[in-house]
Amino acid sequence: MSHPNTRHRRAQRVAFAAAALSLAAASSQVLAEGPAYSSKPVRVVVPYAPGGGTDLVTRLLSDSLRSALGTTILIDNRGGAGGTIGTDAVAKAAPDGQTLLITNVGLAFNAHLFAKLPYDTMRDLAPVTLVANQPNVLVVHPSLPVKNVAEFIAFTKAHPGAVTYASGGNGSATHLAAELLKMKARIDIAHVPYKGTGPALTDVMGGHVQVFVSTVAPALPQIQAGKLRALAVTSAGVTPSLPDVAPLSKAGVPGYEFNTWHGMFAPAATPKPLIARLNTELRRILATDDIKRKYAAQGLEPVSGTPEEFGAFVKREIEKWGSVVRAANVRVE
Repeated sequence: MSHPNTRHRRAQRVAFAAAALSLAAASSQVLAEGPAYSSKPVRVVVPYAPGGGTDLVTRLLSDSLRSALGTTILIDNRGGAGGTIGTDAVAKAAPDGQTLLITNVGLAFNAHLFAKLPYDTMRDLAPVTLVANQPNVLVVHPSLPVKNVAEFIAFTKAHPGAVTYASGGNGSATHLAAELLKMKARIDIAHVPYKGTGPALTDVMGGHVQVFVSTVAPALPQIQAGKLRALAVTSAGVTPSLPDVAPLSKAGVPGYEFNTWHGMFAPAATPKPLIARLNTELRRILATDDIKRKYAAQGLEPVSGTPEEFGAFVKREIEKWGSVVRAANVRVE
């Protein structure tokens, strides 16, 4: 029979071993998830006014991100100068993970649209991950006598400069997406800029302008009602909400691809473990059924990847849109 003290010491050893195992497991979990966030609020800058696509994406993600990081998420809409004011604020913020940026494809445009930016896009921002794509669709007013991309190209070549296309403004995504189409299809269509995509879409529906590259969500009801005719989507593959509409690249314009993407960045010197933590949490959030459902209701598609993949993607986007901006001779001051 064991002495009581021996049994007590054995029980202590078992308890210590269990505690050590528990601590090791907890430490492994922390290492897997990355460093803990402080209790200070995390400010997510959206470099555009409330109500736009990037603002919507940020708000859809904010509750899940708050739960994942265990802290308050403050959305800071800091619009102006095509997104450069808010972007500059993040580029110059303390690199502690408490100030983040969610922006869109305009970041790549701006690297070429402005003669001088207050930040260096590739040097001053640390990519975290892509967070969303907004599919786009090439639409025409039904009065234009074309039913598909081949007929559209033939008609525009037979009537150079006579067909007009709307945009949400000089240097906007809707402008440069159409300029990319002009380059790839080698057609001549005339630009009619508006102060926003809403007025542009309205005038295309009214037949005042014939062509528009629109995000799918606002155009879809008008397509279904017969007020607009969808010729092609701009993504590489078919868009779920328009399953019968072929991509431009497969409908007569090889090499054409345009996505209104949205992604998260941090200040450049943000420690890599914090970037990794944000990336891990966002990829987990974007894989949930809840976000997939919320995105689908708004015409959005979840997309993500590693920080390195996102950085390489942004570099390619900057190079791609530089050629478009130069060919179209677009400048914004």
